[in-house]
Amino acid sequence: MISPVSATYIYPVSAPPIKNGVLTFDEQGAINGVFTAEEARENQLKNVRHYEGLLAPGFVNTHCHLELSHLKDQIPQHTGLPEFVQLVIKLRNFNEQEREEAMAKADAVMYAQGIVAVGDISNQPVTKHIKQHSELYYHTFLEIMGFRPEQADAIMERAKQLKAEFELLPVSLVPHAPYSVSAALFKVLAQYAAEAGGPISIHNQETKDENAFFEDKKGGFLGLFEFLGQDIGFYQPSGKTSLQTYLPLLPPELKTLLVHNTYTSAADAAFAVSIHPNLYWCLCPRANLYIENRLPDVDMMRKAGLRITIGTDSLASNTSLDLLSELNVLQEHFSIPTEELLKWATFNGAEFLGITEQFGSFEPGKQPGVNLLSFEEKDGTVILGNKLQRLLK
Repeated sequence: MISPVSATYIYPVSAPPIKNGVLTFDEQGAINGVFTAEEARENQLKNVRHYEGLLAPGFVNTHCHLELSHLKDQIPQHTGLPEFVQLVIKLRNFNEQEREEAMAKADAVMYAQGIVAVGDISNQPVTKHIKQHSELYYHTFLEIMGFRPEQADAIMERAKQLKAEFELLPVSLVPHAPYSVSAALFKVLAQYAAEAGGPISIHNQETKDENAFFEDKKGGFLGLFEFLGQDIGFYQPSGKTSLQTYLPLLPPELKTLLVHNTYTSAADAAFAVSIHPNLYWCLCPRANLYIENRLPDVDMMRKAGLRITIGTDSLASNTSLDLLSELNVLQEHFSIPTEELLKWATFNGAEFLGITEQFGSFEPGKQPGVNLLSFEEKDGTVILGNKLQRLLK
């Protein structure tokens, strides 16, 4: 029998915070009820364990690269994205056992740090074994890339074969980034995705060089293509930002996650919302600081009413896969209420991944995980601390 738990505050996410609220569970650990202190007394709830702190559902990390876990501390900070990509490519040679051990450790650490579900970027099936046996729910976003239009069909066929290697795990074929996918490849991918269903994920406007490449064919990506030995003489810039160039090529009926958004403007956001009703916007603030030393315009995104989720990116671009630390950074730099932040980190991510029946909020019948978070209160405002204890799976 699982005893009821109480805390200074409970954040159901689907309802306002409850001071000294109580959660009850069935024998399998699913939520039975969410009670106010008065309701708990009226129901004569017994053996209630009370904690100092706030209770929140398990976190949903919507953007991670588990297969890059072996690159922790291998790439210096503030390189800028084009140089970062080159360094990842240069570090392709590695010990297979070390990579496997690094991925297994990262998976276990995410679980210990209160994460219950992950949207994970993959380029190969090396993470399959870990995902099959993990305590976490994974949806794999299998990236495709190729900038030469004539290769689009062949790339798509190889991607389908690679997807089959993940067997019964949840997998989507998705574009890597605007600068690495040709218009022709976007077209065949969109046709496939419309039939297979989503969700879709894409790296979006992570660096100013991305917009420069699409607007004027300038910036650091010219050096990246030269490094890769690719002749892009055929490419003609659209004269628009990257987002305004590629987003019309993606199916608007599918849930689509735009990741990073470090250089997304208010005009970009307004354009995106006007043509695509199913967008989610992922923030990975510590990775943005690690690579570009810049944060997205979160105030603009909130004002525009965008549906925001949280990711950690990879250990190649971050010092840990700790989602609470991402929330701490956002709260340090922006005036975001804790209730709103926790919704980004829980329900919005679960909604994007299509797993709200189990995760994302404290509601009867769900088994979303229970995290105990430290906090401090200033003038009646709850500010998240940096300590977390996982109470239930």
